[in-house]
Amino acid sequence: MRANDLQYFALAFTGVQLAAHWNNYEMRKGYTRRPQRDEPTTIGKNYITPSGLQRLKDEHQFLLTRERPAVVEVVAWAAGNGDRSDNADYQYGKRRLRQIDGRIHFLKNRIEAAEVVDPETPRTGQAKTRVFFGATVRYANAAGAERVMSIVGVDEVDLNRNHISWVSPLGRALMKSAVGDSVVLQAPGGTEELTVLEVSYERISVEPFREPPGSQASAKGLPRRR
Repeated sequence: MRANDLQYFALAFTGVQLAAHWNNYEMRKGYTRRPQRDEPTTIGKNYITPSGLQRLKDEHQFLLTRERPAVVEVVAWAAGNGDRSDNADYQYGKRRLRQIDGRIHFLKNRIEAAEVVDPETPRTGQAKTRVFFGATVRYANAAGAERVMSIVGVDEVDLNRNHISWVSPLGRALMKSAVGDSVVLQAPGGTEELTVLEVSYERISVEPFREPPGSQASAKGLPRRR
């Protein structure tokens, strides 16, 4: 399976897309992860792991209590430097504030819609032996090549950690399958048969939010707020 195919399988979905939210709210590179073009908004509930929800909350807190106040201070300083129409610092600051406010609103909605599913919660019956949200799945393709994927929320997708969305083509193909089952993955170039080898539920480690060194709050040396 090629790397670009894997990215499609992990992310692609037909429907309303998270990327639409980012057209107006894109942050500085390294600040927040920008969803892929074909990454979807969760249909119905926003399923997410505990660590994934914590990452959203940490970013929301940073923007609300540190980055936004720092940018407001810059805008206030720039506003006192003459004609605002030709004031690059003022214009950039206002644009950043709009981006930050949009991102804060977006994160607030995602957090409020969150349905937390802890993969470590004890399970019985089919909930333990079949693939559902939070499962870590080992499977093989027709050539015998094996991969391990963890099924997470759309806000937690991380191909470097083999975390795929539950509404992605691969996630949907694996859903409700059990060890020994063969599932059919609909790929751009055709179909591919996968065999489920192992299903487990364990802690899924999501990359935590880290305050970016290029943020306005870091540049001004503002203290971290808890």
